[in-house]
Amino acid sequence: QVQLVESGGGLVQAGGSLRLSCAASGRILNSYVMGWFRQAPGKEREFVAYIGWSFGITSYADSVKGRFTISRDSAKNTVYLQMNNLKPEDTAVYYCNRNPPFDAWGQGTLVTVSS
Repeated sequence: QVQLVESGGGLVQAGGSLRLSCAASGRILNSYVMGWFRQAPGKEREFVAYIGWSFGITSYADSVKGRFTISRDSAKNTVYLQMNNLKPEDTAVYYCNRNPPFDAWGQGTLVTVSS
């Protein structure tokens, strides 16, 4: 079972940037698609971005397209999410997981964007 630990969240003003990291313990197979998800207060968890582990093909939610970039470092077993031009509506706890998700989710990392 792969365990995931997210980090890099914080408080930032609108228009600012953050870079999230997700370190995975255990092997991530080339067949995996890894992703970032987020859950805002009072809302369901939603997809943010995916990346195919083997070829690095990416997919983004419309709400973050052009502002967020997902990447991975296979040697470090780490997935990143570069978030630029942040908006208050990006405020959420951000999680990484496989698509489809592993049963166990990490603790997430809180991103708060002030207006």
